[in-house]
Amino acid sequence: MKRILNRLINHETISKQEANQVLIDISQGAYNESQIASFLTVYMMRSITTDELAGFRDALLDLCLAVKFDGYSTIDLCGTGGDGKNTFNISTLASFVTAGAGVHVTKHGNYGVSSISGSSNVLEYLGVKFSSDKDFLNQCLDRAGICVLHAPLFHPAMKNVAPIRKALGVKTFFNMLGPMVNPAFPINQLVGVFSLELARIYGYLYQETDKNFTILHALDGYDEISLTGDTKVISNHTEQMISPSDFGVKPIDAAAIFGGETVAESAEIFKKVIQGSGSEAQQNVVCANAGMAIATAKNITPQEGFQLALESLKSGKAKESLQTLIELSK
Repeated sequence: MKRILNRLINHETISKQEANQVLIDISQGAYNESQIASFLTVYMMRSITTDELAGFRDALLDLCLAVKFDGYSTIDLCGTGGDGKNTFNISTLASFVTAGAGVHVTKHGNYGVSSISGSSNVLEYLGVKFSSDKDFLNQCLDRAGICVLHAPLFHPAMKNVAPIRKALGVKTFFNMLGPMVNPAFPINQLVGVFSLELARIYGYLYQETDKNFTILHALDGYDEISLTGDTKVISNHTEQMISPSDFGVKPIDAAAIFGGETVAESAEIFKKVIQGSGSEAQQNVVCANAGMAIATAKNITPQEGFQLALESLKSGKAKESLQTLIELSK
């Protein structure tokens, strides 16, 4: 590690193979906390390369406890986090709206590190049980249309990193990896990223897979469609800009999608929105993201996806999906 750190401190990069091996060594306890923290810190000071990110990704996928769902064409809605915007749990809500629209979701998530409430924080608060049991997850997918894959249960090799990430409390390259290492290997993916540079790296890496993907970055910094302005969209075949008007809605103010100061506040917002009593801005931003997911999975336009998302939310199907998941968790 000392040799690797010296190279990185001297602004050198490491190869895909070296990046892969470092993560394997970390998982095997080869380095102490100070060395790991230093390694993470380097990537807060400079941009990650495509090869480095690919090497880290491949190592985590090789080390994860994979869970395959035969017969399902699932999607994951997952953001990198780390955008510093402290929105409410938009992608998690959008996951239930997507499930309510009939698209099966394998939701990969974790506790918040650089945010107050990650997807796992709010779902746990609401009564969703985290499990790696295949039968339970299959039952969730079959009856609720969604199952939750809590990252620590499927990436035990990263137990040496979790306390260091928590202690640092800022985004690291593990934020960049989260959406890429879903242990269910979903064929469809909606990914939000915190920078335009990372969107381009993601686009390059996803083009090399067989995934059906859409990558999002709001130009004012959000790792999802925020409806506060335009969003860059990169998919298998196109790159485009999408605006609130494309969904038939007006731009919103950033304050309208604030997520609260505690997990409890975030959960209250979550319950209001999924019950159909959230504000118009909250409803629209959730349905815009769910609409993009539905469009990705069904190969329809974002506008058509948005209408299906609105129907899922307003009809109560999204709420029913959450309630079923909570019941199955008891």
